[in-house]
Amino acid sequence: MKVTIVGAGNVGATCADVISYRGIASEVVLLDIREGFAEGKALDIMQCATNTGFNTKVSGVTNDYSKTAGSDVVVITSGIPRKPGMTREELIGINAGIVKTVAENVLKHSPDTIIVVVSNPMDTMTYLALKSTGLPKNRIIGMGGALDSSRFRTYLSLALDKPANDISAMVIGGHGDTTMIPLTRLASYNGIPVSQFLSEDALQKVAADTMVGGATLTGLLGTSAWYAPGASVAFLVDSILNDQKKMIACSVFVEGEYGQNDICIGVPCIIGKNGVEEILDIKLNDQEKALFAKSADAVRQMNDALKSILA
Repeated sequence: MKVTIVGAGNVGATCADVISYRGIASEVVLLDIREGFAEGKALDIMQCATNTGFNTKVSGVTNDYSKTAGSDVVVITSGIPRKPGMTREELIGINAGIVKTVAENVLKHSPDTIIVVVSNPMDTMTYLALKSTGLPKNRIIGMGGALDSSRFRTYLSLALDKPANDISAMVIGGHGDTTMIPLTRLASYNGIPVSQFLSEDALQKVAADTMVGGATLTGLLGTSAWYAPGASVAFLVDSILNDQKKMIACSVFVEGEYGQNDICIGVPCIIGKNGVEEILDIKLNDQEKALFAKSADAVRQMNDALKSILA
């Protein structure tokens, strides 16, 4: 199995490292526009092989899409990262042209690939990739929900003082500081609702911390986070390549699901060898439905801004 990661920055390189270390793919290609940058990252990762025991072949190329031919999955991380005080939405004009060009180039050499979009604003960039390529909707996936859900589980773990891997929790809606929806009502610790352990105020604090999880790290680091995003992408790629059919919140194109149409937004999906194999219908309560509709409106406004830029 072959994976191409376009953009060898912090997120892309971390994704390549996790995929290699876990043996998710037999080959990983890192591609970047900076001369020698992807080659250097790939060589650095390969020099870990004898100490960590992986056998994945990792290579780097400078803007040569022919080396990506035959990729089963292509991950697009390229574009500028957030800086302190910058919203994901402010990146739209800069990253739109990059994502569109990358998607078109990878498909010339891997026409059957599944594309995973990481670039921000992620829901809008996922929508752009879908509309500009004309691919079936199951083959374009935005990974934001996987990352947001991981952050949600982490904050619940800290509040509960219990292992994050014993906690089940999901974030749906847009991948934005004001649009994501941590589903506190459905979160559980080994099958027991977390509301039995945490007060409503504590749960609301966890939800609030989750929503600004990315911005918090940007403020601390001076740039976007990369360890958790890279690992979240690898988690999603693993479910595709190994047909694991995991339920993962992903930004996908909806046609009537959750009362929405013609947008890409985070919803629970079954992810397998065909990409998005099913969108699951979680029964939301009235408050959650209202929040989801509000989130969808915000995402749709971003798409309208995109259309005006590309017009």
